Amino acid sequence: MKRIIKLEHVVPALALGALALGTPQGVASQERLSPLDSATVVLEGHQFDIQYGRPSMRERTIYGGLVPWDQVWRTGANEATHIRIPVDIEIGDETVPAGHYTLFTIPSQGGWTLVINSQTGQWGTAYDQSQDFVRVPMATSALDAPLEQFTITIAEGDGSDGVIHFDWEQTRAVLEFDLAGG
Repeated sequence: MKRIIKLEHVVPALALGALALGTPQGVASQERLSPLDSATVVLEGHQFDIQYGRPSMRERTIYGGLVPWDQVWRTGANEATHIRIPVDIEIGDETVPAGHYTLFTIPSQGGWTLVINSQTGQWGTAYDQSQDFVRVPMATSALDAPLEQFTITIAEGDGSDGVIHFDWEQTRAVLEFDLAGG
């Protein structure tokens, strides 16, 4: 007599290994739909680093769809987006001391807000507003062509010491900053 076994869900061996290590299923680097990336710039001898996950559009509407308007967004995928600021910086009227922070954003149709949060090391959806260090407005503009994969760049500024670009879909959000005391 034949024995028939019906499998409702099969978990790949690599995912089982990830679960055994205490990491969420699908997070193993070989399986990530949204790979990890980083952006780095050296300004006046100080290295700034941003680590983030790079989700893709995959034929989805991003802003106002996958990423709702006027709500805190993890600003990437998977683990929270982290920035290392090696020296104090000034963003508008705000001074952000050197340190490690998590970046969140609040996209809206009229412009974005960058949230610099003091909590670090968390999964991207673990947001605690009581840990917000500062919220600052960001300028937005349209990209010349749609961008499939979310991209963060940090570079020397044109009119400021540094600039961070958040590019995805058809939107660029921009944050300019200066080194404090410069």
